[in-house]
Amino acid sequence: MNLILQSLSAERNAIDRIANLAGVAAVDISSGGRHAWRCDDVAYSESLKTLIDAACYGAGIDCAWLPSVPKLGNFKLLAMDMDSTLITIECIDEIADMQGLKPQVSAITEAAMRGEIEFNESLTRRVALLNGLDASALQRVFDERLQLSPGAENMLAAVKAAGIKTLLVSGGFTFFTDRMKAALGLDYAHSNVLEIVGGKLTGKVVGGIVNAEEKKLTVEGVCTELNIAPSQAIVMGDGANDLNMMKIAGLSVAFRAKPVVRAQASVALNFVGLDGILSILA
Repeated sequence: MNLILQSLSAERNAIDRIANLAGVAAVDISSGGRHAWRCDDVAYSESLKTLIDAACYGAGIDCAWLPSVPKLGNFKLLAMDMDSTLITIECIDEIADMQGLKPQVSAITEAAMRGEIEFNESLTRRVALLNGLDASALQRVFDERLQLSPGAENMLAAVKAAGIKTLLVSGGFTFFTDRMKAALGLDYAHSNVLEIVGGKLTGKVVGGIVNAEEKKLTVEGVCTELNIAPSQAIVMGDGANDLNMMKIAGLSVAFRAKPVVRAQASVALNFVGLDGILSILA
Protein backbone atom coordinates (compact mmCIF):
# COMPACT_ATOMS: atom_id res chain seq x y z
CA MET A 1 0.00 0.00 0.00
CA ASN A 2 1.17 3.53 -0.77
CA LEU A 3 0.81 6.26 1.85
CA ILE A 4 0.99 9.93 0.87
CA LEU A 5 1.41 12.52 3.60
CA GLN A 6 0.77 16.25 3.25
CA SER A 7 1.10 19.17 5.61
CA LEU A 8 0.85 22.94 5.56
CA SER A 9 4.38 23.08 7.02
CA ALA A 10 7.63 21.36 6.19
CA GLU A 11 8.03 19.92 9.71
CA ARG A 12 10.08 16.81 8.99
CA ASN A 13 10.13 15.42 12.53
CA ALA A 14 6.36 14.88 12.54
CA ILE A 15 6.53 13.21 9.13
CA ASP A 16 9.34 10.91 10.27
CA ARG A 17 7.28 9.87 13.29
CA ILE A 18 4.45 8.83 10.99
CA ALA A 19 6.86 7.05 8.64
CA ASN A 20 8.31 5.13 11.59
CA LEU A 21 4.83 3.93 12.49
CA ALA A 22 4.43 2.79 8.88
CA GLY A 23 7.79 1.01 9.01
CA VAL A 24 9.16 2.66 5.86
CA ALA A 25 11.06 5.80 4.86
CA ALA A 26 9.25 8.97 3.79
CA VAL A 27 10.41 10.34 0.42
CA ASP A 28 10.00 14.09 -0.02
CA ILE A 29 7.84 14.82 -3.08
CA SER A 30 7.13 18.46 -2.25
CA SER A 31 6.42 20.66 -5.28
CA GLY A 32 4.89 24.00 -6.14
CA GLY A 33 4.89 25.18 -2.53
CA ARG A 34 3.05 22.03 -1.40
CA HIS A 35 4.69 19.94 1.33
CA ALA A 36 4.24 16.24 0.62
CA TRP A 37 5.94 12.91 1.27
CA ARG A 38 5.41 9.39 -0.07
CA CYS A 39 5.79 6.13 1.85
CA ASP A 40 5.88 3.16 -0.54
CA ASP A 41 5.08 -0.49 0.10
CA VAL A 42 3.58 -0.08 3.56
CA ALA A 43 2.52 -3.41 5.09
CA TYR A 44 -1.13 -2.38 5.32
CA SER A 45 -3.57 -3.52 7.97
CA GLU A 46 -6.74 -1.97 9.31
CA SER A 47 -5.17 -1.58 12.74
CA LEU A 48 -2.14 0.19 11.26
CA LYS A 49 -4.39 2.46 9.22
CA THR A 50 -6.41 3.37 12.33
CA LEU A 51 -3.20 4.12 14.25
CA ILE A 52 -1.66 6.26 11.49
CA ASP A 53 -4.89 8.06 10.63
CA ALA A 54 -5.28 9.14 14.26
CA ALA A 55 -1.64 10.19 14.55
CA CYS A 56 -1.85 12.20 11.35
CA TYR A 57 -5.06 13.94 12.32
CA GLY A 58 -3.63 14.88 15.69
CA ALA A 59 -0.51 16.32 14.03
CA GLY A 60 -2.40 18.27 11.37
CA ILE A 61 -1.17 15.99 8.58
CA ASP A 62 -3.31 14.69 5.73
CA CYS A 63 -2.76 11.06 4.79
CA ALA A 64 -3.97 9.19 1.72
CA TRP A 65 -3.87 5.40 1.42
CA LEU A 66 -3.80 4.20 -2.19
CA PRO A 67 -3.15 0.68 -3.51
CA SER A 68 -1.61 2.33 -6.56
CA VAL A 69 -0.87 5.99 -7.16
CA PRO A 70 -3.03 7.32 -10.01
CA LYS A 71 -1.86 10.10 -12.32
CA LEU A 72 -3.71 13.30 -13.11
CA GLY A 73 -3.67 12.34 -16.79
CA ASN A 74 -5.75 9.23 -16.02
CA PHE A 75 -8.78 11.46 -15.44
CA LYS A 76 -10.99 13.39 -17.85
CA LEU A 77 -13.50 15.13 -15.54
CA LEU A 78 -13.33 16.98 -12.23
CA ALA A 79 -16.74 17.32 -10.55
CA MET A 80 -16.95 19.63 -7.55
CA ASP A 81 -19.52 20.51 -4.97
CA MET A 82 -19.62 24.29 -4.44
CA ASP A 83 -20.54 25.29 -0.89
CA SER A 84 -17.81 24.49 1.65
CA THR A 85 -15.85 22.71 -1.09
CA LEU A 86 -14.90 24.98 -3.99
CA ILE A 87 -15.84 27.99 -1.85
CA THR A 88 -15.48 28.56 1.88
CA ILE A 89 -19.09 29.45 2.71
CA GLU A 90 -22.55 27.91 2.63
CA CYS A 91 -24.33 30.48 0.45
CA ILE A 92 -27.77 29.81 1.90
CA ASP A 93 -26.47 30.45 5.43
CA GLU A 94 -25.05 33.81 4.35
CA ILE A 95 -28.27 34.73 2.53
CA ALA A 96 -30.17 33.88 5.71
CA ASP A 97 -27.86 36.18 7.64
CA MET A 98 -29.40 39.05 5.69
CA GLN A 99 -32.72 38.05 7.33
CA GLY A 100 -31.18 37.65 10.78
CA LEU A 101 -31.85 33.93 10.49
CA LYS A 102 -28.37 32.49 10.04
CA PRO A 103 -28.36 30.38 13.26
CA GLN A 104 -31.64 28.69 12.35
CA VAL A 105 -30.61 27.99 8.76
CA SER A 106 -27.06 26.95 9.67
CA ALA A 107 -28.37 24.38 12.12
CA ILE A 108 -30.46 22.76 9.39
CA THR A 109 -27.52 22.93 6.95
CA GLU A 110 -25.19 21.18 9.40
CA ALA A 111 -27.72 18.44 10.14
CA ALA A 112 -28.23 17.83 6.42
CA MET A 113 -24.49 17.69 5.70
CA ARG A 114 -24.08 15.12 8.49
CA GLY A 115 -26.84 13.07 6.89
CA GLU A 116 -29.26 13.53 9.78
CA ILE A 117 -31.97 15.23 7.67
CA GLU A 118 -33.00 14.20 4.15
CA PHE A 119 -31.66 16.84 1.75
CA ASN A 120 -34.93 17.74 -0.01
CA GLU A 121 -36.58 18.41 3.33
CA SER A 122 -33.66 20.43 4.59
CA LEU A 123 -33.48 22.61 1.49
CA THR A 124 -37.22 23.21 1.45
CA ARG A 125 -37.17 24.25 5.11
CA ARG A 126 -34.19 26.54 4.69
CA VAL A 127 -35.40 28.23 1.52
CA ALA A 128 -38.83 28.82 3.09
CA LEU A 129 -37.15 30.95 5.75
CA LEU A 130 -35.92 33.30 3.01
CA ASN A 131 -39.45 34.26 1.93
CA GLY A 132 -39.73 38.01 1.36
CA LEU A 133 -35.99 38.74 1.32
CA ASP A 134 -34.93 41.29 -1.30
CA ALA A 135 -33.10 39.51 -4.13
CA SER A 136 -30.28 42.06 -3.92
CA ALA A 137 -29.06 40.06 -0.91
CA LEU A 138 -27.77 37.41 -3.32
CA GLN A 139 -25.42 39.87 -5.01
CA ARG A 140 -24.24 41.11 -1.61
CA VAL A 141 -23.32 37.58 -0.58
CA PHE A 142 -21.47 37.05 -3.85
CA ASP A 143 -19.58 40.35 -3.61
CA GLU A 144 -18.88 40.49 0.10
CA ARG A 145 -18.64 36.95 1.43
CA LEU A 146 -17.90 34.41 -1.26
CA GLN A 147 -14.27 33.28 -1.35
CA LEU A 148 -12.55 30.37 -3.05
CA SER A 149 -11.22 27.63 -0.81
CA PRO A 150 -7.44 27.50 -0.36
CA GLY A 151 -5.66 25.91 -3.30
CA ALA A 152 -8.66 26.19 -5.64
CA GLU A 153 -6.95 28.37 -8.24
CA ASN A 154 -3.81 26.21 -8.35
CA MET A 155 -5.89 23.06 -8.64
CA LEU A 156 -8.06 24.41 -11.44
CA ALA A 157 -5.06 25.71 -13.38
CA ALA A 158 -3.39 22.29 -13.27
CA VAL A 159 -6.60 20.45 -14.13
CA LYS A 160 -7.25 22.67 -17.14
CA ALA A 161 -3.63 22.35 -18.29
CA ALA A 162 -4.12 18.56 -18.24
CA GLY A 163 -7.17 18.90 -20.50
CA ILE A 164 -9.62 17.78 -17.82
CA LYS A 165 -13.18 19.12 -18.06
CA THR A 166 -14.76 20.74 -15.01
CA LEU A 167 -18.24 20.42 -13.52
CA LEU A 168 -19.69 22.41 -10.63
CA VAL A 169 -22.67 20.47 -9.28
CA SER A 170 -24.33 21.93 -6.22
CA GLY A 171 -27.31 21.73 -3.93
CA GLY A 172 -26.95 25.51 -3.84
CA PHE A 173 -28.24 28.03 -6.34
CA THR A 174 -27.71 29.02 -9.96
CA PHE A 175 -27.21 32.65 -8.97
CA PHE A 176 -23.84 31.58 -7.57
CA THR A 177 -22.90 28.58 -9.72
CA ASP A 178 -23.49 30.49 -12.97
CA ARG A 179 -21.24 33.30 -11.78
CA MET A 180 -18.57 30.88 -10.59
CA LYS A 181 -18.70 29.02 -13.91
CA ALA A 182 -18.15 32.25 -15.82
CA ALA A 183 -15.49 33.67 -13.49
CA LEU A 184 -13.43 30.45 -13.33
CA GLY A 185 -13.97 29.23 -16.89
CA LEU A 186 -15.65 25.99 -15.83
CA ASP A 187 -17.23 23.75 -18.45
CA TYR A 188 -20.49 22.74 -16.72
CA ALA A 189 -22.63 23.87 -13.79
CA HIS A 190 -25.87 22.53 -12.33
CA SER A 191 -27.76 23.64 -9.22
CA ASN A 192 -31.13 24.82 -7.87
CA VAL A 193 -33.09 27.82 -9.11
CA LEU A 194 -34.42 30.21 -6.48
CA GLU A 195 -37.85 31.63 -7.32
CA ILE A 196 -37.84 35.45 -7.42
CA VAL A 197 -41.04 37.46 -7.93
CA GLY A 198 -41.13 41.23 -7.89
CA GLY A 199 -37.50 41.42 -6.84
CA LYS A 200 -38.04 39.27 -3.74
CA LEU A 201 -37.42 35.64 -2.87
CA THR A 202 -40.62 33.62 -2.54
CA GLY A 203 -39.15 30.96 -0.28
CA LYS A 204 -39.38 28.34 -3.04
CA VAL A 205 -37.18 26.75 -5.66
CA VAL A 206 -38.22 26.35 -9.28
CA GLY A 207 -38.25 22.80 -10.67
CA GLY A 208 -36.64 19.73 -9.18
CA ILE A 209 -34.16 19.84 -6.32
CA VAL A 210 -30.51 19.03 -6.95
CA ASN A 211 -30.10 16.41 -4.25
CA ALA A 212 -27.68 13.51 -3.85
CA GLU A 213 -29.28 11.40 -6.59
CA GLU A 214 -29.49 14.33 -9.01
CA LYS A 215 -25.81 15.10 -8.38
CA LYS A 216 -24.90 11.52 -9.26
CA LEU A 217 -27.08 11.61 -12.38
CA THR A 218 -25.45 14.87 -13.42
CA VAL A 219 -21.96 13.40 -13.15
CA GLU A 220 -23.08 10.34 -15.09
CA GLY A 221 -24.71 12.55 -17.75
CA VAL A 222 -21.59 14.64 -18.26
CA CYS A 223 -19.49 11.48 -18.44
CA THR A 224 -21.82 10.15 -21.14
CA GLU A 225 -21.56 13.43 -23.04
CA LEU A 226 -17.77 13.27 -22.85
CA ASN A 227 -17.79 9.55 -23.78
CA ILE A 228 -15.88 8.57 -20.67
CA ALA A 229 -16.52 6.19 -17.78
CA PRO A 230 -17.32 7.55 -14.28
CA SER A 231 -14.07 5.88 -13.20
CA GLN A 232 -12.31 8.63 -15.18
CA ALA A 233 -13.87 11.30 -12.95
CA ILE A 234 -12.54 12.92 -9.79
CA VAL A 235 -15.41 13.97 -7.49
CA MET A 236 -14.95 16.38 -4.59
CA GLY A 237 -17.41 17.14 -1.80
CA ASP A 238 -17.90 17.72 1.90
CA GLY A 239 -21.41 16.62 2.88
CA ALA A 240 -23.66 13.58 2.90
CA ASN A 241 -25.46 14.73 -0.25
CA ASP A 242 -22.16 14.33 -2.13
CA LEU A 243 -21.74 10.65 -1.30
CA ASN A 244 -23.76 9.24 -4.21
CA MET A 245 -21.67 10.99 -6.84
CA MET A 246 -18.46 10.27 -4.95
CA LYS A 247 -19.20 6.54 -4.94
CA ILE A 248 -19.18 6.29 -8.75
CA ALA A 249 -15.94 8.23 -9.20
CA GLY A 250 -12.50 6.89 -9.93
CA LEU A 251 -11.18 9.11 -7.14
CA SER A 252 -13.38 10.68 -4.45
CA VAL A 253 -12.01 13.56 -2.42
CA ALA A 254 -13.49 14.68 0.90
CA PHE A 255 -12.54 18.30 1.53
CA ARG A 256 -12.92 19.69 5.07
CA ALA A 257 -15.69 17.12 5.18
CA LYS A 258 -18.08 15.68 7.72
CA PRO A 259 -16.92 12.40 9.34
CA VAL A 260 -19.42 10.29 7.37
CA VAL A 261 -17.90 11.62 4.14
CA ARG A 262 -14.26 11.32 5.22
CA ALA A 263 -14.87 7.68 6.12
CA GLN A 264 -16.11 6.79 2.63
CA ALA A 265 -13.86 8.90 0.39
CA SER A 266 -10.73 7.69 -1.38
CA VAL A 267 -8.85 10.71 -0.05
CA ALA A 268 -9.60 13.21 2.72
CA LEU A 269 -8.04 16.68 2.72
CA ASN A 270 -8.58 18.00 6.22
CA PHE A 271 -5.73 20.50 6.44
CA VAL A 272 -4.10 21.25 3.08
CA GLY A 273 -5.83 23.06 0.23
CA LEU A 274 -7.73 21.70 -2.74
CA ASP A 275 -4.46 21.58 -4.66
CA GLY A 276 -3.48 18.73 -2.34
CA ILE A 277 -4.87 16.40 -4.98
CA LEU A 278 -2.00 17.46 -7.24
CA SER A 279 0.56 15.92 -4.87
CA ILE A 280 -1.48 12.73 -4.80
CA LEU A 281 -1.82 12.61 -8.59
CA ALA A 282 1.72 13.77 -9.42
